[in-house]
Amino acid sequence: MIVPSIDLMDGRAVQLVGGRERALDAGDPRPLARRFGRVGEVAVIDLDAALGRGSNASLVAELCRLAPCRVGGGIRSVEDARRWLDAGAVRVILGTAATPGIISALPRDRVIAAVDAIGGEVVVEGWRTATRERAEEKVRTLRGLVWGFLGTFVEREGRMEGTDLDRARALKAAAGDACLTAAGGITTTEDVAALDRDGIDAQVGMALYTGRLPLADAFAAPLRSDRPDGLWPTVVADEAGRALGLAYSSLESLRAGLESGAGVYHSRRRGVWTKGEASGNRQDLLRVEADCDRDALRFTVRQHGEGFCHLGTATCWGRPLGLAALEARLRERLTVPDTDSYTRRLLTDPDLLAAKLVEEAGELSEARDAASAACEAADLVYFTAVALARAGVAFADVERELDRRALRVTRRPGDAKPPAEGRRR
Repeated sequence: MIVPSIDLMDGRAVQLVGGRERALDAGDPRPLARRFGRVGEVAVIDLDAALGRGSNASLVAELCRLAPCRVGGGIRSVEDARRWLDAGAVRVILGTAATPGIISALPRDRVIAAVDAIGGEVVVEGWRTATRERAEEKVRTLRGLVWGFLGTFVEREGRMEGTDLDRARALKAAAGDACLTAAGGITTTEDVAALDRDGIDAQVGMALYTGRLPLADAFAAPLRSDRPDGLWPTVVADEAGRALGLAYSSLESLRAGLESGAGVYHSRRRGVWTKGEASGNRQDLLRVEADCDRDALRFTVRQHGEGFCHLGTATCWGRPLGLAALEARLRERLTVPDTDSYTRRLLTDPDLLAAKLVEEAGELSEARDAASAACEAADLVYFTAVALARAGVAFADVERELDRRALRVTRRPGDAKPPAEGRRR
């Protein structure tokens, strides 16, 4: 699959040719991160830091909150790598610092070793210094210590003249079970598909920025369909991964969805259509993923209105259950001010809600068997959900925060705080 790339200089997204000449200035990288993040991880490279002439650290940290990012450029110590992992980078890309001593001090599944090469010879320090080491040798040395490798064919970088499939395959053979992402010269859907057939991801920059390779076309290049009409079955899911229904996608609908950020599908009867145009039950498209066989898709969406189903329910299998159902009920209570329900009372009485939160947390801590723990937890979750609804926060927001915290590698002690004066009991 593809990994879109954002290279940063002076706070702007740029593209270099051969690692030296600035050939393109794409401006503000934030819209790019939002759009590219819809198809998966984005490689964010701080060229100023890599070249030792500045830093875009605050901007990179912001991009990590907008999209799942692989961060590289100027990371030369264990401390540097840990800071980026704590800041939300899905993975860090190490070049000059990709040595066994540094890598072994980091979580293996979060580290990518950059193997930048000119004519097969590894270059470091912003592609300025040759090392006399062959790329395959470096890969074999490090393959048991890292999640994967980024192999960049520097002499092809930014030139849009096609990639070197033979060298990519040689690197993949050297990498063994480690993942490999190839970069440099990838220009066509044929490049992306050929790499994918060999188990290699394609990192794409210049071709995406110039429109030579549209984002949807690059994403769809490895896809296949066993249907006569060529459509891809598409499972539509909410932010918690709950299935809302089944739809179908075509290249045309995929292009429209990724460009607009909306839920766009291909109806076998109507052709390309945008969910919610007539009903108002629109969708924000958050992410598109291909399954392991490359013949089905999953759209993760933020659903608005009554729900996904044309019958007016949240899902095509009827009403939601569990936390989704609780959230729906609370949203309804918020829109009906003249009700005497207990939930409405909690929403309008912050002192009562605070007291119940403390009370139920205490009862949960004292539960000694499974049934009691489940019962007390249900009480606490209910009051927590009311507090979230009052603040305009969804459980999906809480889940995103938990996912963000799970990326940290530096752990705090987590000791209990001493009782504070005035704290509610």
